[in-house]
Amino acid sequence: MPFLKKSRKVEPLSKILDLKTHKCGRRHTVYSVNEDSYTGDWLDNKKHGKGTQIWKKHKAIYHGDWKYGKRDGHGTYSKLQFASNEYSKEYSGGWKNDKKHGFGTYFYSDSACYEGEWFEDQRSGCGRMNYENGDIYEGEWLKDKPHGQGVLRLANGNCYEGTWKYGKRDGHGKFFYPDKGQLYEGFWVDGVAKCGTVCDFGREDAATPTLYPIPKVHLLDVESVIMETINIGTWRTDQTVY
Repeated sequence: MPFLKKSRKVEPLSKILDLKTHKCGRRHTVYSVNEDSYTGDWLDNKKHGKGTQIWKKHKAIYHGDWKYGKRDGHGTYSKLQFASNEYSKEYSGGWKNDKKHGFGTYFYSDSACYEGEWFEDQRSGCGRMNYENGDIYEGEWLKDKPHGQGVLRLANGNCYEGTWKYGKRDGHGKFFYPDKGQLYEGFWVDGVAKCGTVCDFGREDAATPTLYPIPKVHLLDVESVIMETINIGTWRTDQTVY
């Protein structure tokens, strides 16, 4: 009786090539069609672990953690500076799902940077911003704007300490004038001071104090005056124009 040889299943060539090129573990540099490149760890054909990505068109480099093909964990993003022909750090810190997330530092220029918390590529949480003009804001942020409690120190020495709402002074706050030795304390609405008091503060150490000190004025009921102003401001905001 003749011996029948079992036929072996032949895999398609495309599947064989795909298995051979399946990337898993640490690999040397892998180049894309657009000449971008990646060097580092892989998992199931996705960047996963530690690795370095170079974008040729955008002249940028990312070095850090990856998770299933996206920047996730801690990493540094740098861009090429054409003046010096060297890569300069733009952001260093936390990432999640390919976006800045967690604590990190972003360099806008040589003199401007933000250090603090991020949420989905936006400054959100607590952080400190150094502006190019010398101003410094330190406090709470929401959706890339000062929001909540914060302190703004101006380059000229003046300082605001109080509540912010979507990037503007809003609520109770204090504005210090160290050069004049004065303090304004009151209530702001949409960045504009609406109701408050001015008094001498640090007048003895002021560089250019006012000619005469401010006489002390006492209200019998300060809280009721402030609350009335707040209620008026709220009432005007709620009105609908037809």
